[in-house]
Amino acid sequence: MKKLLILLALVVVAGVYTASAQCCNSKNALADASITEACCDAKQTDTNVKAYYFHATRRCATCEAVEKVTKQTIAENYKGTVEFVSINREEEENKALVDKYKVSGQTLLLVKGDKAVNLTSPAFMYARNKPEKLEAKLKSTIDSLL
Repeated sequence: MKKLLILLALVVVAGVYTASAQCCNSKNALADASITEACCDAKQTDTNVKAYYFHATRRCATCEAVEKVTKQTIAENYKGTVEFVSINREEEENKALVDKYKVSGQTLLLVKGDKAVNLTSPAFMYARNKPEKLEAKLKSTIDSLL
């Protein structure tokens, strides 16, 4: 009986892990919380902060929540200072930007000049169940970039 429960628990954990990995597979070169773009030839010279949200064509509820909370936070607190850009990373016209930031999964980046801050992990951790935590993280990170 004990072995059956352990096996059942492993199957459930594996299923949850697989489902979340399919949606939120952000395996990219910008996985650190804060990095400086050293890989790109063309540096961004804009003095404003840009929030890039890279997503796939098909999106789960968490992916949509990340965009909603980020877009709303920026609109309410940083109108005219921070630009929010939603980018379908699967569309050919976005290939240059996807390649520039080495994005291969859903990714939330805050960029100012040659500095990029990756907020993908906290975004996917908090967007649906604790949006106020994502909002606070966005505000503190944007404030540090301004």
